[in-house]
Amino acid sequence: MIHGKLMAVMIGVAMLAGVGCAGSDPFTIDPAWTFVQGGVTRGDRTRKELALIFTGGDKGEGSELILDTLLDNGVKASFFVTGGYVAAQGYGVWLRRMVDEGHYLGPHSHGHLLYAPWNDRRVTLVTEEQFKDDLRKNIDSLRGYGAMPMGEVIYFIPPYEWYNTRHAIWAHDLNCILFNFSTGSGSHRDWAPEGHETFRPSRKILADILECEQTDPDGLNGHLLLLHLGGEREDKMYRLLGDLIDALRERGYRFVRVDELLDPTRIKTHSP
Repeated sequence: MIHGKLMAVMIGVAMLAGVGCAGSDPFTIDPAWTFVQGGVTRGDRTRKELALIFTGGDKGEGSELILDTLLDNGVKASFFVTGGYVAAQGYGVWLRRMVDEGHYLGPHSHGHLLYAPWNDRRVTLVTEEQFKDDLRKNIDSLRGYGAMPMGEVIYFIPPYEWYNTRHAIWAHDLNCILFNFSTGSGSHRDWAPEGHETFRPSRKILADILECEQTDPDGLNGHLLLLHLGGEREDKMYRLLGDLIDALRERGYRFVRVDELLDPTRIKTHSP
């Protein structure tokens, strides 16, 4: 049974994919939302709010500092982790804190699978069965920490932030809204270690986020701002999280969880 609040998103994704929805009223996706390959990549551009998104795998050494910074600043964020994070020794305490302190905790795939080749996004490297089995395993393990109550829509950011429309539809079959980070700010580059061609110093990443806010006609309204819970680099971006929060608050932004930013009830329906 499809969750009622998810129906509008599912129909919109099917329309984007060219898949018919027999027996359903026509829906038009709220123009304030942005979709790429069936996944939501930006929320309402008319609202001065954004969501901080943190992803993590087996490297999540920044989790405690991130949670402490969010708590000190009264900010709610959204966390998406893999099976490797769940299995990592000592990380259970951070998972409990994420839920207990009011953040959103959701799946990032159990095995951190690569869904599509980097050079041809249209191809899928996983079968529907593999995709769904892996995602279910990730969800089930996180529910053990009190995340994602049964019956509610689940928010899911794909591994490597790389997917195609087929994966978005498979996710919706499991009552999941697939989303991805908003482009433009370059915040996601905080994963790259020193020496990697995409490496940028953390101060540069912070400056680029704020420059994006100034140059984008809609600022960072509706942004899904992606950062990482850990990694191999020595120059850790999460150490500047407090500075980022302060700067964006001074510019009038409100921080919300992903399930508020991308609330399915904000999608409007229209009759032909």
